[in-house]
Amino acid sequence: MISAVVLDANALLMPFQFKIHLDRELKRLFGEVPVLIPSSVIDELSNIHDKHAKAAMALAKKYAVVETSMRGDDAVLSVARDRSAAVLTNDRELISRLRAENIPVVRLRSGRYLIFNPHGIE
Repeated sequence: MISAVVLDANALLMPFQFKIHLDRELKRLFGEVPVLIPSSVIDELSNIHDKHAKAAMALAKKYAVVETSMRGDDAVLSVARDRSAAVLTNDRELISRLRAENIPVVRLRSGRYLIFNPHGIE
């Protein structure tokens, strides 16, 4: 059972790049589940200066931010591992690391909907 879903910067950009409804898709897959954002993801988005990143920052405010001293993918992995959470991302490198640690992966498929892989393997 998934206790939460961790979003990386890539995931927070999805609704604005692909016009998907993130909350509706997560609810379809998991029902009501906490959505967590590592603080380093907020930092990463604040360094991107385009309209999608600005919108993603606004979206991130509705979710729980988890303070972490780690950066980038390390922070996402750590939060997911500590919380027994799945990770929503389309970042291939991160997905490879998640699979290596058997952390469940949620991905965007066909630019239209999310799919869940409980074993981190496709």
